[in-house]
Amino acid sequence: MKLIFNYVLIFSSFICFSQDIKYTVQDLSINRFIDGTLLTPQNGTKPTLVIIIADSGPTDRNGNQNFQNNNALKKLAEELSNQHIATFRYDKRIVKQIRKGNVDAHISFDDFITDANTVIEYFKTQNNYSKIVVIGHGQGSLVGLAASKVNVDQFISIAGSGKTIDEVIIDQITQMDPALEKSTKQAFESLKKGKIVKDYPQALGSIFSEDVQPFMMSWIKYNPQDLIKDLTIPTLIINGTKDLQVPITEAQLLKEAASHAELKIIDNMNHVLFIIEGKELENSKSYNESFRPISVDLINEIVGFITN
Repeated sequence: MKLIFNYVLIFSSFICFSQDIKYTVQDLSINRFIDGTLLTPQNGTKPTLVIIIADSGPTDRNGNQNFQNNNALKKLAEELSNQHIATFRYDKRIVKQIRKGNVDAHISFDDFITDANTVIEYFKTQNNYSKIVVIGHGQGSLVGLAASKVNVDQFISIAGSGKTIDEVIIDQITQMDPALEKSTKQAFESLKKGKIVKDYPQALGSIFSEDVQPFMMSWIKYNPQDLIKDLTIPTLIINGTKDLQVPITEAQLLKEAASHAELKIIDNMNHVLFIIEGKELENSKSYNESFRPISVDLINEIVGFITN
């Protein structure tokens, strides 16, 4: 069934200048869940469109959350549009709900995939673009993998995990406290069977609280290695050596699962796309330092992949 969308131009488009390049900026509501920003280069041709999908948590179109203001995705979009590539980035649906004070307690991982599919189909039907590319950052990589089966010409994973979320959490818990490994595994086995877990260590309450478990159930069923293996379009996997959240071994797992994919490791790039010359303190502080530029190598790799 063909989807019907409401296209709302919230603000009048205007011209932005970066050196001698112009692009229009349009803030769009695609439906009641999806608000975003479209940047369109003014070069008179059908550009490539890059759709940027944000990381986990209540992340907005610019890559920011409460107490985390880095504008990483805004900078990514602007830099790509400076290279004659159109971009659309959007708030995760929970951002709008938080702003309106009406958070849906039953939100699921599937909702994120539905939103990504809606965005992709919307722009595909516009017929204004030579091709559509999806970039998923962090959790957005998994969302993008699941949503890129149709209507997408290329896929790019930035800092995407190569493991299912239960494997990621089990690894993290085991590193912090090996004594919790067994109970964590047991809890996830129950969730995989669709059963609510009531017997879990108090220390794991933030992961296994009953209001979180349904979301976790919906997330567990998506395996990034299976998804990327089945993806037939050109695929680029990118990770940084200073990523505190997603080590480069995760990118290598994705590459092992998808022989057709390209793998690029960017020296000293962290999770929010900044180059970090110092150690962990500088790295963690940078998450809230919006004055930093994003990696030039990152932009060059993306543009090269899209245009070649």
